[in-house]
Amino acid sequence: MDYSKYNYAEQAQINTMMEQRQMDDFVNMFTGLVDRCFKECANDFTTKAVTGKERTCVNKCAERFLKHSELVSKRFGELSQQQAAFIDVLNQSPTLSL
Repeated sequence: MDYSKYNYAEQAQINTMMEQRQMDDFVNMFTGLVDRCFKECANDFTTKAVTGKERTCVNKCAERFLKHSELVSKRFGELSQQQAAFIDVLNQSPTLSL
């Protein structure tokens, strides 16, 4: 995104909003991870201690979740770049500007 058209205060506000959005996204991702792995792995409520089987399950679940999130983020970044390139092409065309 080109910030040059914004003054310093507007740029700071945009950066603050983007940082807040990133924090919200991180919290949502972490909450999803905890929820999914707890539901999948926490089975024995007869003891306070986490069993070895549950610990292994949580580790594998978290690893799968994070790998999936990484792949989704990578693909989203690729699509965003393609969209930005397409918009640039449209904006450079004398008959098809946005």
